[in-house]
Amino acid sequence: MPTSSPMRAWLLALLLWLALVAAPAQAKEVSLKLANLTLLGNLELAEGASPKDGVLLMVHGTLRHNATQTEIDLQRNLKERGVSSLAITLSLGIDRRRGMFDCNQPIRHLHDDAVEEIAAWVEWLKQQDANTIWVLGHSRGGNQVALYLLRRHDPAVKKAVLLAPMSYDPEIAAKKYAKRFGMKLDVALQAAHTLLKGGRGDEPVNWRGLIYCRDATGTARAFLSYHAPRKEFDTPTLLPKLPVPVLVIVPENEEIYPDLPAKMKEVTRTAGREKIRVMVIEGADHFFTEFASEDVADAVVEFLKE
Repeated sequence: MPTSSPMRAWLLALLLWLALVAAPAQAKEVSLKLANLTLLGNLELAEGASPKDGVLLMVHGTLRHNATQTEIDLQRNLKERGVSSLAITLSLGIDRRRGMFDCNQPIRHLHDDAVEEIAAWVEWLKQQDANTIWVLGHSRGGNQVALYLLRRHDPAVKKAVLLAPMSYDPEIAAKKYAKRFGMKLDVALQAAHTLLKGGRGDEPVNWRGLIYCRDATGTARAFLSYHAPRKEFDTPTLLPKLPVPVLVIVPENEEIYPDLPAKMKEVTRTAGREKIRVMVIEGADHFFTEFASEDVADAVVEFLKE
């Protein structure tokens, strides 16, 4: 006896529901509380894996978040290769932040705030029974991961991967600032120092440019955190001091930090390759999308599983 149209539709709906129920879990948003902020992350567990099998903690670049194409592609490719990952979104002082940072709101966050947030996520992973944790930082996030390892390293963190990490030269930084915002950096720095000395370091004021934001409102303390010259911004010089083995992945077409390839060659020449490894991904740009992401995932998995 043929099945009636309503019955057929009901059966199809039932089969679809069963398929969805049986499908393996995909992305899972997780959160933790730090002071008065709720931090968000995206946890991707590999098939058949639990946090006990190890988790890679991923930190994004400047003003970005955990759902840009770089993070999405890399989490997917790592999962396909059996590696679980947690891509976090740095709060930048915003509760439950999602998406790119909005330059129309006051900038109060500091470059170094990331260190405490990374430490908080490491602790969260340990509470999920992750006995082996690896950390990965992209761009500015690479520098922030390095600072975390220098200041707050937890023994559960075994290895680090730095993806096109931030390099720094004060003269280059000053030229970039002047070109982008039409104002000399030393003039803005002098104004910031004056505000700080006058007890107004946490008062939002107008800046020609702050980080990548044009005509932005922010505190002098935030301005100095991101723009005052300091040696710690140059990630390659930090590598020999890090307490864990490090893989640095450099794109062949590095346009954001063009001096990074030469600096990495010098670091490995003087520090040796036992603790610091460097891989260049041919054809990749700073953001490692599409096929470059698969090459990155292959290199990361090989490094983590050694």
